[in-house]
Amino acid sequence: MYEGKFPTKRYKHTLRFLNDVISKEEKILDLGVANPFSEILTKEGYNVTNTKGQDLDLETDVVKTDSYDVVTAFEIFEHLVSPFNVIKDIEAKKLVASIPLRLWFASAYRSKTDKWDRHFHEFEDWQFDWLLEKAGWRIVKREKFTNPVKKIGIRPILRSFTPRYYLVYAVRD
Repeated sequence: MYEGKFPTKRYKHTLRFLNDVISKEEKILDLGVANPFSEILTKEGYNVTNTKGQDLDLETDVVKTDSYDVVTAFEIFEHLVSPFNVIKDIEAKKLVASIPLRLWFASAYRSKTDKWDRHFHEFEDWQFDWLLEKAGWRIVKREKFTNPVKKIGIRPILRSFTPRYYLVYAVRD
């Protein structure tokens, strides 16, 4: 997917955020197959288990367990037609999730070669907050951050100061 080019800034920002809200003793279920970031988490000392590529729109049983303290979902929910179902069914008491924000100057991402690498949703922050709250989560911490790219053009300039990602730490009361 990244073809040797990892989103280093996003990974560093996400790791710092996770370090602030989750202890390394907690068991994490990371939604999505094993990936470079889940490997970084493991190397950092987190106890991470990844899902196996289930279609989370249709199969939410993987999150219906109290075996994990935390569910993480880094850039997962935008790929689902109905993220509400899986978010509602999570039994862990903590959720750390990130999403790409909808940008007014760019259309939703769609890979022409990989049907799983498409965004059905690109949320505004308030929409994601509402989705989490409606599914029974209380947001404790949130951050937005930019993702500048090393290219020339109007969109790269806009990306240098327009927030692209939104990170949320939420709990079930």
